[in-house]
Amino acid sequence: MWTEGIALHLGMFLILFSVALVGVNTGGEYYERHLTIMLFVAVTAIIIFPIPLEWSMAIGAFALGLYLVFQMQNPEIAAGNALAGALFFASGVVATVVARRTAGILAHKTFLLELRDRSRLAELTDANSRLELLARTDPLTGIANRRWMMETLNRVWSDGIAQAQGAAILMCDIDHFKQLNDSLGHAEGDRCLVKVAGIIQSSMRDDRDQVARYGGEEFLVLLRDADEEDGVAVAERIRRRVEAASLPNPRSTVGAYVTVSIGLAVLKHGSEAVSSEALQRQADEALYEAKKNGRNQVILHVPVSKSAST
Repeated sequence: MWTEGIALHLGMFLILFSVALVGVNTGGEYYERHLTIMLFVAVTAIIIFPIPLEWSMAIGAFALGLYLVFQMQNPEIAAGNALAGALFFASGVVATVVARRTAGILAHKTFLLELRDRSRLAELTDANSRLELLARTDPLTGIANRRWMMETLNRVWSDGIAQAQGAAILMCDIDHFKQLNDSLGHAEGDRCLVKVAGIIQSSMRDDRDQVARYGGEEFLVLLRDADEEDGVAVAERIRRRVEAASLPNPRSTVGAYVTVSIGLAVLKHGSEAVSSEALQRQADEALYEAKKNGRNQVILHVPVSKSAST
């Protein structure tokens, strides 16, 4: 840093001195004119160069010193006039140094404020992202909540993806969950919900499939680009894995461990348009049948054909 300062000061001194000497050697009207030009060069350097305050003051002092020395030797003006001119230009140099310093402070403050605003904007964006994630996530199980699933269903149906590729909805319900809470307590019930949610999520095919806690002990699964075979395969995988987890439910009439009943409804590729709400109702009807038939099973909703209904 100090080597840069020495080089800058030496270079500026030589430039200022050379400009002053040109006027002195020329004499006449050019004598004072070149001294004024020298001061202008010094002021320009103070304004342009982003240098510390001490360096700016040193350049100004060099210029004023040279001006005063050479003007005192100017035969065409009195010593008093030379001194008055030096004081006049000194006020201008000081004002330039002060203005340069003020501008530097303002620029630094502006930079800091911009950094602060950017930091606040990043924090606000991050906070909004977290809030959005919390708004769409079930706080207990960590999977998506009902709101997120409804938005997803609306988007898939409005974009025509379900009709074009086919889709399936699974309604999964934990059997005798109230009895589990009554016998083992709500803490164990919460643990059961977390475990079952994890099992369902791990049973998905890939990122095309989504699961959400639909309410209470009920979970909704959306399978995109799926037919009946895909839906039954996923549903049976969920049912078997939940049963194999051996989560206790001593008051269940199905068995000693937690089980799930699953209703499945399928929208076949290229079939007659069915809304997401209608497909959910079909899955709910199939779930009701699974519970009525003894629970711990998968029931596929079979639409009634028009010919059969007539």
